[in-house]
Amino acid sequence: MKRIVPLLLLLILLTGCGGNNSEITYQQITQEEAKEMMDTQEVIILDVRQQEEYDAAHIPGAVLLPVDAIDEKSAASVIPEKDAVVLVYCRSGNRSKTASSALAGLGYTNIYEFGGINTWPYETEP
Repeated sequence: MKRIVPLLLLLILLTGCGGNNSEITYQQITQEEAKEMMDTQEVIILDVRQQEEYDAAHIPGAVLLPVDAIDEKSAASVIPEKDAVVLVYCRSGNRSKTASSALAGLGYTNIYEFGGINTWPYETEP
């Protein structure tokens, strides 16, 4: 009995320390990696800027979902599958981080943030 109690306490402590990972995450990638993914697999390119910014220039194929409009309903309308590969960008990289975290918090599992269109070296369209 004396051996069982310390063992049980140790098990309880270890279970409490590692089992439940509640950290909401997304991956940050380079623009080159994002472009490679766009060229080789099915992705959703998500622009999280405002409508006027999107209208001025955006990455071809990008869909607009302003960061301040992200909620469960709006995200589901643009990203119907929670496991879809989503590439997120904004103007400079700040809003895309916020949006990526919000999407991860809504249960999306393949979110990749790649910064801003200001430094995008590839094609854009009006």
